Amino acid sequence: MRLHYLQHVPFENPGSILTWAKKNGHLLTNTQLYSNDPLPKQEDFDWLVVMGGPMNIYDEETYPWLADEKIFIGEAIASGKVIIGLCLGGQLLADVIGGKVTKNTYQEIGWFPIHLSEEARSSPLFSFFPEQPIVFQWHGDTFSVLPEDAKCIAENKACQHQAFIYRNRVFGFQYHLENTSSIIKALVENCGEEMVPDVYVQTQEELLAHPEYIEQNNQWMDMFLTQLEKMERKGDLG
Repeated sequence: MRLHYLQHVPFENPGSILTWAKKNGHLLTNTQLYSNDPLPKQEDFDWLVVMGGPMNIYDEETYPWLADEKIFIGEAIASGKVIIGLCLGGQLLADVIGGKVTKNTYQEIGWFPIHLSEEARSSPLFSFFPEQPIVFQWHGDTFSVLPEDAKCIAENKACQHQAFIYRNRVFGFQYHLENTSSIIKALVENCGEEMVPDVYVQTQEELLAHPEYIEQNNQWMDMFLTQLEKMERKGDLG
């Protein structure tokens, strides 16, 4: 399987997704958008991962490559690719399919529980998650409105839409299951000015104090990807 990922800043890579892909012998390619790398042809990859980043989906004047990226994502959806969007990546997916991305009521930075829907937990893709997993968050915007054919599968008190599924192949996550300790440290170093004290903003010490959460999040991501690949190979994604 050929997995391609779109990276928006040097310090946010796919983390444990890379570990999973290498472990399973998958071919990895990437586009470093901040370096103006060219985007691949649709026939050159099978899965697409769209990473996070500190910019917003509407910052096209500052980051002109966002316009081409949105077109590319739309083509990947139309081609029936399996696509996973993380934080900014999930917001880009939501925008492309006709949703709306706006400033969330709260800035959410740190380790917080989310609530998975019963429908999600009845799916083999998410059945191994607890009802309220603790996940890593770092966002100010969110996909506040989703089109009718996108199913919201997770929420919490800070953010109504935490994850969605579209056409059984497109997965948008507001949170990060892929982050390693080095990525979290890099986020603090590069985006620490965003950590303005608030009800859902934890301290730098709190972010770095839970290696057990990182290990569990990475394990959930591994299990999700393994099940997703299994279901795609069997033709169970529709």
